[in-house]
Order: sequence, then C-alpha cells, then structure tokens
Amino acid sequence: MNPELTHWTGPHGLPRFDLIRDEDFGPVIQAELARAEAAVEAIAANPATPDFANTVAALETVEEPLERALSIFYTLASVDSNPAREALQRDLAPRLAAYGNKVMMDPRLFDRVQAVAEQAAQLPPQDARITELQLRARRRAGAGLSPEDRARLAAINERLATLTTQFSQNLLADERDYVLPVADDRLAGLPDWLLGAMRAAARERGLPGQVVTLSRSLIMPFLELADDRALRETALAAWAARGSGQGAGGGATDNRGVVTEILALRHEMARLLGYADFASFRLEPEMARDAARVEDLLMQVWRPAIARAREDQAAMTPMLREDGGNGPFEAWDWRYYAARRKRATFDFDPDALKPYLTLDAMINAVFDTAYRLFGLEFAPFEAPLWNPHVRAWQITRSGRPMAVFLGDYFARPGKRSGAWCSSLQPQHGIGAGQRAIVTNICNFTPPDEPGAPAFLSWDDARTLFHEFGHALHHILSDVDWPSISGTSVALDFVELPSQLYEHWLEQPQVLAQHARHHATNEPLPQALLDRLLAADKADAGFSTVEYLESALVDLAFHRGDAPADPAARQADLLAALDAPSAIPLRHDTPQFGHVFSGGHYASGYYSYLWSEVMDADAFEAFREAGDIFDAGTAQRLEQTILSRGGAEQADALWLAFRERMPGVEPLLKGRGLI
Repeated sequence: MNPELTHWTGPHGLPRFDLIRDEDFGPVIQAELARAEAAVEAIAANPATPDFANTVAALETVEEPLERALSIFYTLASVDSNPAREALQRDLAPRLAAYGNKVMMDPRLFDRVQAVAEQAAQLPPQDARITELQLRARRRAGAGLSPEDRARLAAINERLATLTTQFSQNLLADERDYVLPVADDRLAGLPDWLLGAMRAAARERGLPGQVVTLSRSLIMPFLELADDRALRETALAAWAARGSGQGAGGGATDNRGVVTEILALRHEMARLLGYADFASFRLEPEMARDAARVEDLLMQVWRPAIARAREDQAAMTPMLREDGGNGPFEAWDWRYYAARRKRATFDFDPDALKPYLTLDAMINAVFDTAYRLFGLEFAPFEAPLWNPHVRAWQITRSGRPMAVFLGDYFARPGKRSGAWCSSLQPQHGIGAGQRAIVTNICNFTPPDEPGAPAFLSWDDARTLFHEFGHALHHILSDVDWPSISGTSVALDFVELPSQLYEHWLEQPQVLAQHARHHATNEPLPQALLDRLLAADKADAGFSTVEYLESALVDLAFHRGDAPADPAARQADLLAALDAPSAIPLRHDTPQFGHVFSGGHYASGYYSYLWSEVMDADAFEAFREAGDIFDAGTAQRLEQTILSRGGAEQADALWLAFRERMPGVEPLLKGRGLI
C-alpha cells in the first residue's frame, strides 16, 4: 500500500511520481473505494436529523483520498499509456461506475439531501448552492426511480463506463501505432523544421529516415506543405481511419459498433429518467437549456460559413488545375491550397513566423499576460514528475501562494492526442484551505535535437493560450467547496475563460515583447504580424464548417431515437446540410473522443461556439475600457467569473460581468465571416 498515492510529499504538495509504480494503483484504489463506501454508508444511515454539516458537507469531502489516487492514475494513463495502465483502466471503469451508482442512487441519501434543501433559504449562499447541485445530481442519477429502474440504470452506467474506455483505448492504439514513412525523393515542399520533426519521430520509433505520425502537430503541417498529392491523400486517409477498424490496429480497434451501443444506452437512460431523449437530459443544466436553441445558434453561423467556404473552394480549384489535377477538389487538397493561397494573397509564409514563436518565448508570453492582468508571478522549481520534459511552477500573488502549475508540452508515443487542462487537486476553503494543482497537456512537436529550441505554429501558440485560460479558472478559484471550484461550471460556459485568453496572443503589445527571433532577438516585424492576422481569417469558412459539421452531428445523434446506424444518420445530416465533400468533419464518429470517450461533451460539442459568442463580447469589454490590460476590467472578470467557479448559475455570472447577454455578430466579425 503506497501512501504516496493519497498523501503527497513532493515539493509544493505534489505527488512523488518517482515513488509510484503501476502495481501500486490497484491495491490503493481498491482500499480507498472500500473506505469511501463505508463512509458514505455511515452518512446514509446516520440516525441524526439531516442537516448541512452531517449530510451535504460530509458528502462533499468523503471521497478526497480516492480522488487523489485516481487523479494521479488517470493523468498517467492519458500522458504515458502502457499495457498495465490500459488493463487497469478497463478493470476500473465498471467498478467505479458501480460505486457511483451506489452513492448517487441511494434513496436514503436523496431523502437526506432533499431535507437539507428544504431549509436552503437559511444557509449561506455557497452552502445552498452545493445543496441544490447535490440534489439535482442525485435526481438526474436516478435516485428517485423505482428499485427496478434504478437497477437497470446502474447496469447502463457500468456498461457505458466500459464502452467509453474501450473507445478511448481503440483510438489511442490507432494514433500510437501508425507511421507513414516518407522517402527522400518525396519531400518536396517540406521545410527544414518539419523535416527535423519527422526525422525525430522516426528516431523515437527506431526507424530510419523520416515519418509522418498521427500527432496533430505533425500531420497537419504535412497536409499543408507536402507537394506530393498522393502522399497527402494517404496521410489524410490514415487520419480519417482512426477508430474505424481500418487504422493501425485493424478490426480490433473498430469503434463503430461501440458508438452504436453507446448511443442506444444513452437514449434508454434518458427515457428512464423521464426525458424525451438524451439531448433533452444533457442540456437541461446548461445555459442553452434545449436542443432547439443550440441548433438555432449553429445554423446562424453555418449559413455565412458555408457561403464563405464555397467561395474559397471556387477560388482554389483553378490552382489545382494549374498543377495538373483534373479530378474534383478533394479534402487532401484543401489545407495545401489554402496555405498556398495565403502565401500568394497575403504574402504570408507560416515558416517565416516560426523563428519568432519558440515554446519558451510563448510560455513567457502566457505568464506575462497573466501577470499584467491578474498580478500572478511564476517561479519554476524542480520536482520528480512523470516525464523529464514536464515543467513545474509555483504561482504567487503579492507573496501569497495561489497554485502549482505543471506543463507537459511535447508529443510522444503513448500520449493521448490533443490538448487539455485538468487539475490534480481542486482549490477549496475547507479547514485551512487548499490551492489548486493544475496541468496543461499539449502535443507540440519536440525539437529535432536536445537543447534546441522548440518552434510553434500559430495554432500551437493559440492552443498554449487557450489551455492556460482554463488553468486560470483553477488558479484564481476562490470558493468554499471543491464541487464548485475552478471549471466546475456549465459545459457551455467552461470554454469562456480559455477562448477569451486566446485574444491576448494576437495583441501587438504581447507579440512585440515576446515574439522575438530566436537567433537575433529581433521583434516580430509589424508587416509580418499584419499579414498573419489577415491570413488567419482567410480560411475561416473551412475551419468553421468542419467544426459545425461535428457539432450538428453530435446533436443529431442525441435527439430523438438513437440511430441504429450512426454512419447513415451522419451521412443524411451532411446531405441535408449540403456539406462540401472537400471539408470532412473535424471529428468523424469513430474518432469523436469529445463525445464518445466519456459523456462530458455528448450533446455538448456546440459549447465551444456558445462560449465563443461570449468571449468575443467579453474581450470587447477591455477594448471599451481603452486598454486590453485594463486593471478594473480584469478585476471584474476575476471577481465575477474566474474566482467564482460554479458558485452561481452561469447566466448570473455572465450578467454580473457584462450586464447583458451577447449576440452572435461579434463572433461572426471576429471570424471574418461578415
């Protein structure tokens, strides 16, 4: 029994990852599960009259040691997967689901929380809020159902936990195992930095020459820059085949049957709980409230986006013809010709930007922006973490500890693709209080040689700012209870801080200081910045359409009866939208991890756009103040949104900051669609 999993002894309260072995997790998690079950049973069986302290507050903290062990395990499983961790994930999924069912469906706990809720008017606001949320969560978990329906719902939850784990592991296997060797005579168009990254990826896998992998930071620039059309087609086909049984794992990684069963079980679950469909169930606690409002927003943006995309395709098709392409303009052509068109139209070459966007410089830009807005200061420190490339900082303000921040920035085999923010521990005010330990995970291309600078694309730099915007939600959190801390907010509100923070990346005040040539220290030329910002909106039709296709498919999957053939429903929807074949979905169904690796974004992928409506309007508040670092506006943002977590309804938090609801026009202008 390794005590380091639940009682962390590393610097600044971190776990000692060097003292943790894979075989430690099973015994500790099993013991903590048993301890939590016994503690929850004591709360449920307490003969004392239910009150806030003996029921709601007790439930709020009862699982903390278990959550500590699980936070370490799931962090490692996502950043450094191996067979032992994957096997334990498969084993834990139904066991944890069974435990969750037992706790959330217990009618004794439901009755006790309901009794406290009836006295909520006498409680302090945050106590009343978590009482309300606990009651709602138990009702939505089925605590008020008949014993027979509770048993069926529990079985559904356990099966869904198994299926979503299987989906994730199938997708990871395809992403991890695929390589496309590229011969020396087929490298035309590829710049030195990309060739270096491809050679580093080959060396990492013990292969000669250079390869393309399914790391987004490698395959996307390859699709933009490789002159070899056949190779682009092969690479995009591999990207699209992930999770379909046609990827690197073959039929063993086919997620299509998994998706069909997930959708059927979600629909059955929603019906058991009294909802018309899963979308109705999922959207009830969100700002959007219902699927009709979501669809209305998506279609308001779809119409100008598809019009722009068709104009762009018509402008690029002659370029394909000039290169001897006689067939239709295809999906593997879009990024390549869009990049060429940007270079021709705006005299903008993305490669000219990279020397100014080193990872270290952009991390400094992220931190300096946080200092100028919120007074946060960052001090690096050494700690035994899960990989030598992971970095650690202590964050303070006016000498007061605020949080610990960990950054894991480079792609490697066994690491889940994409980028995300999570917390090893949440902020709360119980007892002496606890500060957050926050992680940002990215998949940037590592440098070709040890000690060399790592160069970012503009999208990479935007991702860095985006994920740190999420981190700020944890770092600045100042609430009493962990269940309303940090990003514990409505799904269509959670992306507001992250997308808002992206705006500072493109500001001249930030770039002039931090986007400097790695060799000469010369600042990014204003003319290059102007061309970048103009070119950045040039392909907005494509990027908006590929996102909206996935958001609309997600919604269609969860409205009405579950589809017997999800691929057919997806095809029918895209046909009804008259979606261009040259713009595939950002996430085809077998690889749609947001929706099928868990239930968090199911019926909720729209939330990025919903939040973008708000973030465009929120940044306008700084412009109206006449200073993008205006102290008063930043303080109001922190006090009304970033520090508040889920202490109030998202609508109320937004109105406290902006005093009115936003419209869609700032978003369309920001994307360059009007």
